[in-house]
Amino acid sequence: MTKTQRNWEVFALLLIDVQYDFWPMEIAEHFPKFPARVASLLKLCRAEGIDVIHLRASFQPDMSDWMLKYKLRGRIPCIAGTPGIDTLPFALEAPGETVITKHTFDGFLTPDLLPLLRQRGKRFLLTAGLVTSTCVFLTTTTAAQSGFLTAIVEDCSADFPDDHQHMLDSYRFVFDRTTVKAIPDQYAEWSAALAKLAALESKVQPHP
Repeated sequence: MTKTQRNWEVFALLLIDVQYDFWPMEIAEHFPKFPARVASLLKLCRAEGIDVIHLRASFQPDMSDWMLKYKLRGRIPCIAGTPGIDTLPFALEAPGETVITKHTFDGFLTPDLLPLLRQRGKRFLLTAGLVTSTCVFLTTTTAAQSGFLTAIVEDCSADFPDDHQHMLDSYRFVFDRTTVKAIPDQYAEWSAALAKLAALESKVQPHP
């Protein structure tokens, strides 16, 4: 199937927390291809017409929007005004792409994400970013519980290696797994799943 035969209108990519504070040396040394793969993912999505939505963590220095465990610890990643909040250069948004700021692990706990996806008619979400076992996982599982099919782009996600692999291997019933290279090849499979769901939903009778 060629690019012109693929219609990605109901698909979107959620690129999550690709920021300096989530890219320590301990992770970077185990995922040396991550920067190039994320750059390739963005290039693919833009070329294919897949909507790209960037989710980024941000917290105020005064702790006013910190999650409680972080208040008790007295520290948190991605504090506004610090270098750690900055987006890694290979993951910057293109003009016109949506950027949503979040104060939680799960991107769906922001008030803007779900209404935006509904408004744009999205049904299938690709997810990628940092870190696999926390923000990527929690955002993906909420997506799956909110009426979306999901796939984690595993070579565009990174974490401490054991945590990364354990999460991907443990929840196969929640999300699909894919890679940058495989995304175009999986289009037919995903589109068939969406068509099957549409047919099933059309048979559901509304409750009186």
